[in-house]
Amino acid sequence: MEKKRNLFRAFWKLFKGYWTSEEKFKALGLFGVVIGLNFASVWFLVQINTWYNEFYNALQEYQSDLFWPLVGKFSALAFIYIVIAVYAIYLRQLLQIRWRTWLTKNYLNAWMSGQTYYHLQSSTDNPDQRISEDINSFVATTLTLIVGFLKQITTLVAFSFVLWELSGEFKFQVGGDEFIIYGYMFWFSVIYSGAGTFLVHKVGKKLIGLEFNQQKFEADFRFSMMRVRENSESIAFYRGESSELESFTERFKNVIKNFRDLMTKTKHLNFYINGYGQLAIIVPLILAAPKYFRNEMQLGGLMQTISAFGRVQDALSYFVDAYPTIAGLAAVINRLAGFTEHVEEVQQVKSQVEKNLAEKFKVENLNISLPNETKLLKNLSLELDSGKNLLVVGASGCGKSTLLRTLAGLWNLADGKISLPENSKVMFLPQKPYLPLGSLRRALIYPEAEKNSPPNSKLKSVLAEVELPSLTEKLNAVEDWSRILSVGEQQRLAFARVILSEPNFIFLDEATSALDEPLELEMYKLLKKNLPQATIVSVAHRKALYQVHDAELKLDGAGGWSFGGISNDKKN
Repeated sequence: MEKKRNLFRAFWKLFKGYWTSEEKFKALGLFGVVIGLNFASVWFLVQINTWYNEFYNALQEYQSDLFWPLVGKFSALAFIYIVIAVYAIYLRQLLQIRWRTWLTKNYLNAWMSGQTYYHLQSSTDNPDQRISEDINSFVATTLTLIVGFLKQITTLVAFSFVLWELSGEFKFQVGGDEFIIYGYMFWFSVIYSGAGTFLVHKVGKKLIGLEFNQQKFEADFRFSMMRVRENSESIAFYRGESSELESFTERFKNVIKNFRDLMTKTKHLNFYINGYGQLAIIVPLILAAPKYFRNEMQLGGLMQTISAFGRVQDALSYFVDAYPTIAGLAAVINRLAGFTEHVEEVQQVKSQVEKNLAEKFKVENLNISLPNETKLLKNLSLELDSGKNLLVVGASGCGKSTLLRTLAGLWNLADGKISLPENSKVMFLPQKPYLPLGSLRRALIYPEAEKNSPPNSKLKSVLAEVELPSLTEKLNAVEDWSRILSVGEQQRLAFARVILSEPNFIFLDEATSALDEPLELEMYKLLKKNLPQATIVSVAHRKALYQVHDAELKLDGAGGWSFGGISNDKKN
């Protein structure tokens, strides 16, 4: 469950970044132009409102000589208004693109820095949706609401004067005393709209939580289908279709149940909003009709009054009409604020492991714990000379992979010292290699950029060495290589990466698990042949790997460990 938070404070934290950034002057300048165009459009609306008076009075007086000139005047006013309105929207969208680009870059940088994306796996749902959809929704909705609000404020000020003047005074007697209300239609509009705003919040406030949950349930449902696409082969081997269908059904039920609740609350809100809007059409006619029938107002004045009342009422009712949008924005703010808080929490948790420089690889007094404070490893100390290989062994669950995560800086529940020679290049290989989208060349040299690719001859030679000769002519082929290549082929491709990268230290977490023993040994021998000075630390279970390692670290899973050289008996 997401915790309750101050929406305005959360909004301000999300909002202020761009407007105080290095782009603030360009942003404020463009925003000023957008607001200026909206103010200009209001001025033209006032002129069109005045035109109503002139035009309908001319009709009432049968002044045919004024008909076409007034039609021409309206056409000119309408044309200029349309141009201004179009460019106001166009420039607002341009500002939206710039703001979204800035905000997306900042979120992506925060998500990717310091392996934050890795540590967020268990605390944040669907970060991809929050970055791609929620940021866009936040920016677009915020700009629309702010620009709309400022425009309606300007409309309110401009047309309030018009409506006040047209309303005149309303006289009535109570107990023999005469009372006069000046600008009575203006005051009625204020009271009507104020009551409407209060009531719409009472009717629609539950939409905020429902909108939040709807986005979450939709994302969970979409993610479950994406998982099937990513793991289709495993699911097919297990014949897991019925289980996956059951999972889809459960998640889709959440989508439908929440959407039905959303439908019910939206129905109640729409009844109110539409009733409120329709009533606002007839009210000014009822209020202005007595003056018209007493010949105190011409037809043009009546039409101008109705138009002015509508503009004032629309401006005052802005939050009534915008409430569903505001509810949606509140849900987006909650999701983005929650994501931001989780990112900040992760970034504040720092590993207590000291990283030092030394002439060789050294681990001193390293302690590793689980989240429940169970000690996986206590006071581990060891050192390896350049070119020497260490094999980490132990029963499943004893902490072998967690040790490698700690060495890689991915596990923060640890303390101690890790030392490496200066300017050391380190590479970690997980059991399941990662192949990025794109060409085979990109997958082969990852994480290097394609512009830094070695020559084709070098790439082809390495592919042949890892026994993938069939791929040598496909370097520029763009495919989903993680699906095309078997796990064993992917692991050999990962060894080719290591050879191309030429690291000083190589950490392998069961990186040959899908290979048969002869091929596994061949891959290790290739590393020693191409990188004779590299130090290799391997997590593995097969005894055959004793042949290509010089030392053994055995973990017991209760914090204990033993470290020493590998005897010839084990190697044989």
